[in-house]
Amino acid sequence: MARPSATTIPAAPPATEDKLRFLAGHAGPGEPMECTETHMSWVFLAGDRVLKLKKPMRTPVLDFSTLAAREFCCREELRLNARLAPEVYLGLIALQWDGHHFSLQPDTPARDPRQTVDWLVLMRRLPAHRMLSLAITEGQAGPPDIESLAAVLAPFYRHAPIAHVTPHDYLGRFQHELALSRELLLSPRWQLPGVAAALDRLGLCLARGAALLQERAARERLVEGHGDLRPEHVCLLHPPVVIDCLEFNAQLRQVDPFDELAFLALECDMAGAPWVGPQLIHSLSLALGDAPQAAVMQLYTAHRALLRARQAMAHLLDDTPRLPEKWPPLAQRYIERATATLERFELPPSVSPAKRRETP
Repeated sequence: MARPSATTIPAAPPATEDKLRFLAGHAGPGEPMECTETHMSWVFLAGDRVLKLKKPMRTPVLDFSTLAAREFCCREELRLNARLAPEVYLGLIALQWDGHHFSLQPDTPARDPRQTVDWLVLMRRLPAHRMLSLAITEGQAGPPDIESLAAVLAPFYRHAPIAHVTPHDYLGRFQHELALSRELLLSPRWQLPGVAAALDRLGLCLARGAALLQERAARERLVEGHGDLRPEHVCLLHPPVVIDCLEFNAQLRQVDPFDELAFLALECDMAGAPWVGPQLIHSLSLALGDAPQAAVMQLYTAHRALLRARQAMAHLLDDTPRLPEKWPPLAQRYIERATATLERFELPPSVSPAKRRETP
């Protein structure tokens, strides 16, 4: 991505709109600039490079509201994504402002830190057609691709640092997320069919399966994982790479690997590839020497489905929601998937009657 001459804008503290206007014009001669907006970032693509600018926002789970916070999270994004995408994340770029002009400077001691007004993550652009999400849609993902992905994920989970979460706290996290989902999804403004029954059923199944979840933590099965393992974050290169690790909240990366795999399986199923999850989970079970009970996987899947329903509807809380017509139907699909999963929930015979009666 070539650097153009500095762009002149009014001599005033730069606003977000000024930064976006400058970056939108930052492409080489003859290179079109594409800009996409996500819930948390603006992403600029030109040629074989990508620049990602975090939004100056704050929510209960993330804080990008200050320059220092955005710099920290950008550096964490580089560090954490080096684990599963070592050649994709190329470094940081300082967006600088001298009072009259913007420029982009490498993250080196030579730059003047007083002029830095924001930070961008520089990435290598990946081929869109090899992203697992699009490969599924176009029928271009096959079992060999999933075996290659399993071969990447197995050593990642095997060597990931153990997350020392107590059994009590681990169960409490599911209960907390369920409470948040109740608060948002049961709002009278949405009128989502079946959501109350799905939430109640998950609460009951969490109570009945509490011992199974707590056992996962007690056996130190939780690790510092990826945190957001979705098909759109998997690129089927040789070997595959996994991008966009959840960098802004360490607790949300403290996961059971099979919780992450249940999430990826759910998303692949929703995209039209229900075969991906069983193959991947079977391969990882063999590689890790670990096979959670079916009831545990059902809890993970239903929990993730209702969390995704909540995240979908949360878009409508924005001042100016993007694609407002998209979110209720998507949330409804997740609610239906959670309901169908919980209808199959059954505790294994190995869970004693005493444990069956336990409640959180």
